[in-house]
Amino acid sequence: MSFSGTKDATCYVCGPENPMGLQVPFERDGEMGSRARYIARKEHGGWNGLLHGGVTFSLMDEAFGWCLFFQEIPAMTAKIETRFHKPVRIGSVMEIRAWVVRQRKKLFDARAEVRVDGELVAESEAVLFAAASAAR
Repeated sequence: MSFSGTKDATCYVCGPENPMGLQVPFERDGEMGSRARYIARKEHGGWNGLLHGGVTFSLMDEAFGWCLFFQEIPAMTAKIETRFHKPVRIGSVMEIRAWVVRQRKKLFDARAEVRVDGELVAESEAVLFAAASAAR
């Protein structure tokens, strides 16, 4: 795999060419992390002025993928556990971060969090599976 700076231009979360998607650009955060900012949009709402929880989940899942993509390691989420602490209002500025906490051969354990105004609103723990040719 060669690192191109984008995973897929039509990705639902990060793809700049997906007009129906979130179009969230991710950046490197430390050695094995990623971060992004997203403003909760009305068209991604769920219930009465709140962002759909699936969008919050998708942002964290995408952040996991970018943690390893920035290391030129293609990976997929194998397992994820998510806790939602507070709903996110439409218009809120969300800070999304994820980072790898441990590597076990082709498996990577990672954590993610979403904060609004510094307050934790959601968090996830995941196991990511790297392709055999990419694992270090």
